[in-house]
Amino acid sequence: MDWYPSPDEDLLLRTSAKFATGIAPAVAGSRWFRDLERSDIQGELSGWPAGPTYTLRTTGDRAARRTGRALLVGIPLIANIIANIGGASGSPFGDVPVRGNPEEPENEVQDFPVMWAAPGTLARTVPWQLDPARRPEGYATDLVLTDRRLLFLGTRSGTLAKADVLGEFTRDSIAEARQMKYSEISADVRLTFADQSWIRLFTGNPDSAERLCELLNGTVQAVPESELSSGQRDRLARLLSELPDTAQPPLITRLPSGIVMVEVRVPAKAGKDLYETHSILMDASGGPAKPHPGDL
Repeated sequence: MDWYPSPDEDLLLRTSAKFATGIAPAVAGSRWFRDLERSDIQGELSGWPAGPTYTLRTTGDRAARRTGRALLVGIPLIANIIANIGGASGSPFGDVPVRGNPEEPENEVQDFPVMWAAPGTLARTVPWQLDPARRPEGYATDLVLTDRRLLFLGTRSGTLAKADVLGEFTRDSIAEARQMKYSEISADVRLTFADQSWIRLFTGNPDSAERLCELLNGTVQAVPESELSSGQRDRLARLLSELPDTAQPPLITRLPSGIVMVEVRVPAKAGKDLYETHSILMDASGGPAKPHPGDL
């Protein structure tokens, strides 16, 4: 592994993380960094390299973008465009059903801030490498949660070097985590700091987004590997041996009935920065277990 927690702390979760990207027609492919007046603060972020400037898409831009996609994928999408001409207000083609409905139109449809931060607040101190438009090619960022800290790590593809520790925050500096389901595969998370500034991240997997929020909000019980029984540790070792080397560290939680759930994220073949989840349920001896009512 390219990073290890301190001897006196337990690793709870590690997941891919980067600034999210808008999906609503007017903000598709865009992200902004805002103060409380919705002014652009990119130039005020200390040490950040220059990044792209985005503008809201007009109706004409959105029509051209959608028509271009239709030319690439053929008649089925053209039929879909025709079927959706009378769609949602504000979009000539309607919404994308699988993404649900916007929870905060002002932050997801009319604008798409991934940082909301007054001067001097914690959100302004997160690493610039979280921005895919600024970081070097082949560089990726992960979020790590332990029982003491939340960290951001940077890694370079194709190397065995130790991960860069880009930033860290104490657990009590995080006030809330919320899964934002109006997003690509429902994998966005908004982290709100104790000073009420916030950032919005894409985690690559809806399960990762959900578990991160549950762990930070205290609604699930994480189980360190050191607390597993010998049978459970053996079963975990067998699971990990069946997965590729690119698998992330396991997330282990205890369900309300007492059985243990192990989840491991593995890079998905479906697309870049996407992950699939492999999971097992174990009883106290490490044997297979079935969920009880209320467990899942």
